[in-house]
Amino acid sequence: MSHVHVNLADRSYDVVVEAGLLGRAGAAIAATGLRGRRAAVISDERVAGFHSEVLLSSLVAAGCRPSLHVIPAGEASKSMAQAEEVCREMIRAGHDRRSLVVALGGGVVGDLAGFVAAIFFRGIPLVQIPTTIVAQVDSSVGGKTGVNVGEGKNLLGCFHQPQLVLVDPQTLRTLPQREFCEGFAEAIKHAAIRDAAMLAELAALDPDRREVPAELIARNIAIKARIVEADEHETLGIRALLNFGHTIGHGIEAAIPYGQMLHGEAIALGLRAALFLSQRHCQLAPDASGRLLGLLKKYQLPLVLDAAIATPTIMGKLAHDKKFAAGEIRFVLLDALGSAYVSEVVTPDDLRDAIEHLREVPE
Repeated sequence: MSHVHVNLADRSYDVVVEAGLLGRAGAAIAATGLRGRRAAVISDERVAGFHSEVLLSSLVAAGCRPSLHVIPAGEASKSMAQAEEVCREMIRAGHDRRSLVVALGGGVVGDLAGFVAAIFFRGIPLVQIPTTIVAQVDSSVGGKTGVNVGEGKNLLGCFHQPQLVLVDPQTLRTLPQREFCEGFAEAIKHAAIRDAAMLAELAALDPDRREVPAELIARNIAIKARIVEADEHETLGIRALLNFGHTIGHGIEAAIPYGQMLHGEAIALGLRAALFLSQRHCQLAPDASGRLLGLLKKYQLPLVLDAAIATPTIMGKLAHDKKFAAGEIRFVLLDALGSAYVSEVVTPDDLRDAIEHLREVPE
């Protein structure tokens, strides 16, 4: 078992990583003091088919009274309309301010369920049980919740920390290959900004298998946890480091119908764009950039932008990006592997050049 503590004063919580943990989730939740509550388990139609029965049985055995709320799979479910529908389902199922939300799924489920927990009866406890690489190494930790609107990703939401995060690496075995691989964009990002030594471990894994060591997942979580502890609400510029690759990546993701490109695939393109600008503005060594691009390729992630996704459309989405402050572009750059910082030197012309760079096939 691997264990990471997120130290946020009265909002502190534990992240537990252990094979087979899903079947013991009820006992783990009860041990936090939430025993006997009603639990609204929010999942999507794919994940629920694989894992909800085990979780519901575990909750019942621990004295919890669960109800299951299933949303359509995919990014389109991160909407205000879907959040309202889930809240209304919970009300009809008899949930109130003494209930808790259990998010069972990937990043979409975690973001939506977290948002529901934050607004239902003005806020109820949340437990995250992530089932994808993206969610296990990144989005389930840190308290960011939210939904998308037509103008961009995650523009509506709030901070609502979970009371517990339970990570069972065995749930990764049910993922399709494409969804398994996309999550490694976030792990590569963590290594790039804070832990260059992790790159060798990521290079040693076999993407065709579903075996990810619990220790490697916990190592990613620890990077995220330490940054969140230092800047929980992203007011000091420290947490912004986690946005490496995300500015242009989110712009690309928002420029096409949600679901056509997976989050990690868009972030892979955003990482390549950020590496291009890192070489331009802070002399990142080409071999360092090449090492990261090689890892993205190893995990079958896209490195070339579809010509049908127009640069002006992407730029229009970037104009609404919440990572811009008072109209100023705040962009995360890399000056060496494991060393990132927030820069204010990136211009709109730089962004356009980086997007156009993505249309070229890498050497």
